[in-house]
Amino acid sequence: MNVLVPGDPTLEPAFVAAARRLVDRGAAAITSDCGFSIRHQAAVAAAVSVPVALSALMLVPVILRQLPAKAKLAILTFDAACCGKELLGIDDPAEARVVIAGIENTQTSLNEMARPPVPTNNAVLREDVCIRIHELREKYPQIGAILLECTMFPRVGDSIRRFTALPVYDITTLCRMVMESVSTRPSEASPLADKAAI
Repeated sequence: MNVLVPGDPTLEPAFVAAARRLVDRGAAAITSDCGFSIRHQAAVAAAVSVPVALSALMLVPVILRQLPAKAKLAILTFDAACCGKELLGIDDPAEARVVIAGIENTQTSLNEMARPPVPTNNAVLREDVCIRIHELREKYPQIGAILLECTMFPRVGDSIRRFTALPVYDITTLCRMVMESVSTRPSEASPLADKAAI
């Protein structure tokens, strides 16, 4: 976490090697447990022959297209100082529609950065996340959807949906899409099944 969040290019060979090992063992897709792995998305995708989805940040262009032109997308991240807009995969005109906040200096952040990490219960995580989202909405009332970058945040995703009454996306949104695209039962993969579906 200490090197992955701010970015360390020396990690990339390890990402690629791990992905190749997983594919050799039969993996049908590759995902990651940190949104800042987006920095290695291109290298890993180029190195294996299965779908690769390393970060919820890959959803940014998709979500923006779902929103009205004047609506903003709020990204909640582990550390906003490390989540530059160069990681979002969007064109310059769209950047003004994206607002970013992080949970740095919260109890959750301090727990996670401790060595060894200290477990954070859901109540603390929920409070830290909701406070930052509330601050963003106070500043930007045009927010129409929320994207949770950090892979800890889906634990409280439903609470955030209830708290905001907004669409909330996270890594599980992306992973479900990817896994549904590659998962087939043997009977569904047969030519007879294809004919029956026509």
